[in-house]
Amino acid sequence: MASEIYRPLYDMIPLFSGFFPAGVSHLPPLLLLFFMGGLMLLALACDRLFGEPSRFHPLVAFGRWAVWLERRFNIPEKMAEPVTALRGLLALIIVLSPLLPLAVLFIWLAQQSLLLWVIVQVLVLYSCIGWQSLQQHVLAVASALEQNNIASAREKLGWIVSRDTVQLSADEIAQADIESLLENSSDALFASLFWFALGGALPVLLHRWVNTLDAMWGYRNPRFNYFGRAAARLDDVLAYWPARITALCFILAGPNRKDAWRCWRTQAKHCASPNGGAVMTAGAGALNIRLSERACYHGEWKNKPPMGCGIAATPQHIVPAVKLVKRSLSLFFLFWLFVTLLLNAIIQLVFGG
Repeated sequence: MASEIYRPLYDMIPLFSGFFPAGVSHLPPLLLLFFMGGLMLLALACDRLFGEPSRFHPLVAFGRWAVWLERRFNIPEKMAEPVTALRGLLALIIVLSPLLPLAVLFIWLAQQSLLLWVIVQVLVLYSCIGWQSLQQHVLAVASALEQNNIASAREKLGWIVSRDTVQLSADEIAQADIESLLENSSDALFASLFWFALGGALPVLLHRWVNTLDAMWGYRNPRFNYFGRAAARLDDVLAYWPARITALCFILAGPNRKDAWRCWRTQAKHCASPNGGAVMTAGAGALNIRLSERACYHGEWKNKPPMGCGIAATPQHIVPAVKLVKRSLSLFFLFWLFVTLLLNAIIQLVFGG
C-alpha cells in the first residue's frame, strides 16, 4: 500500500524517467538507485577493460558534424557581432538536433526490451567517460618526462591541451598535464556519471556534446568570440554542479583538506573558467601544489591567476594527481550510496512503508 502512495516519486528518480522501461522506473527508490549505480559501474568496467572506443565513437562523429556546420554558419568577417552570436545560437540548436531522434530511439528501446535498453545505456556512458584514455595520455607525458625526453613530453602534452607546448619547461609541462587531468576528469568522468545518475544516456550525450562544442567553439578569439558564446554558456550551466561535486571529492580525498577548501573559495573566482577553476584550485590545494602561473596561446604568453598552494608542481606530482582522481571516484560512489540510503530512509519515514 505504501508503495502505491509514493509511486509518483518513481517518475522523479531519476529525471527523464519516460526514457526508462516500466520494470526499471517502477522499482522501489532504493533498488532503482542501486540499479543506476550498477549500470555506472558496468560502464566503468568496460572503460577499464577496453579503453576508449577506436571506431564508431559518438564524440568523434559529433565533432565532424560540428566542424561541417560551423564552416557554413560562422563567417565573422562578413557579419556584425550580434548576427554572428545569433547564428552561433542557431548552429547550437541545429548541431544538437540529433538528440531528438535519439530520444525517440531510447523511448522505443525502453518499451521493447529491458536487456537491449541496458546494453545501449551502458555503451553510451562507456563511450562518454574516457577515463582510461585520459589516464593513458596523462601518464604518457609523465613517462616521457621521467626519461628526460622533453620533446616527446611536449608532443604528448599537445594532444590533450590547447596551449602551445614547444617552449614549456619540464615543470611547466607537468603543471599543464595535471591541470588537464583535473579539469577533464570533471568534464568527462564525473559529469558523465552525474548526468547518467539523473537521467540515463540522453542527458549524458547532451552534456558531452555541449562540452565538445565548448572545446571547439569556446575560444575567445576573433573567429569564435561571438559565435561560440551560446555553446560556452550552456556548457557552464551543464557543468556547474558536476564541477562542484568533483571539487568536493578532491577536497575529501586529498591529504590537505583545509588548504584545498581555502584554495577553492579564494582562487576559483579569479579563474577564466567558472567550473574548471573550482576543480583545478581544489585539486591543486588537495595535493599541496601550485599549477601553471602562465600559458602560451597562439604565440602569446598570458599570466594565469594562482591555483593551489605549496610548491610548484613537478613531474613527480603527476602520479599522485592520478591517484587523487581515483580516490575521488571511489568517494563519488560512496556519496551515491549515502544519497540512496538517505532518500530511502526519508521515504520510509514519511510514508511509513
